[in-house]
Amino acid sequence: MAGIKALISLSFGGAIGLMFLMLGCALPQYNSQYWPLFVLFFYILSPIPYCIARRLVDETDATSNACKELAIFLTTGIVVSAFGLPIVFARAQLILWGACALVLTGNTVIFATILGFFLVFGSSDDFSWQQW
Repeated sequence: MAGIKALISLSFGGAIGLMFLMLGCALPQYNSQYWPLFVLFFYILSPIPYCIARRLVDETDATSNACKELAIFLTTGIVVSAFGLPIVFARAQLILWGACALVLTGNTVIFATILGFFLVFGSSDDFSWQQW
């Protein structure tokens, strides 16, 4: 039952994050610019390096693994890029700063949801998220 509650709360977090992203794109006072939707690519790309590393790395080794460290480094680069892209758009005056703030808020919620997914479902033995 705890898994169902976690899944529902993660779904709610994802919906709230996407709502902030869409508000930053579609509100008329922000000129209805849809450039911030490019951060959706970062949402899709961010868990991929870590999922590949979890599949390739043997978890019985207590020391740090170079493959896992590289995956965390690449994931960090993707997340930083997702936060930097709206700021670059706002500095280039493609979007307004209010829209940038809404997109950054959505980024925070979405990446917290992705982190929550890996914390909730990544360590339990009875559920294997590697099949996804």
